[in-house]
Amino acid sequence: MDGHVVSVERVIAAPPSALFAVVADASRHPEIDGSGTVVKAKGAALQLKLGSTFGMSMKMGVPYSMSNTVIEFEPDRRIAWQTVFSGPLGRFVGGRIWRYEFEEIEGGTKVTESWDISKDKQGFFLKRGRLPQGTADAMRATLEKLAQTTET
Repeated sequence: MDGHVVSVERVIAAPPSALFAVVADASRHPEIDGSGTVVKAKGAALQLKLGSTFGMSMKMGVPYSMSNTVIEFEPDRRIAWQTVFSGPLGRFVGGRIWRYEFEEIEGGTKVTESWDISKDKQGFFLKRGRLPQGTADAMRATLEKLAQTTET
């Protein structure tokens, strides 16, 4: 973990536009989730843009919901959303940022996925133990699924 950010990267044999299209469609997040916790997108903003908000039904032992706001958006280059618990609990729990960056290179696109806890209300606790490594492992699995979905 570099400070408050865990990042993984992978070259995927697909153009940035194809990769960005999948990640910018919230309804496809369960399809590419490598953690096994993302169940279903909910809310009106499934095709994401800057300022979009969308919900996500999650399950890690027990079901819960997250609320997300797109805070960075450069078509075919970068997208990021900040996530908090849905409802009143969101004032106290969450704030992490999920970011995807796409760089066209020879042979495809270098995709970098990051988990940024610098603004998370529990950041101090999230940095400890096995969670950063487990998150990196899940992100690698996500990029594998993204590759399987987009490579031709």
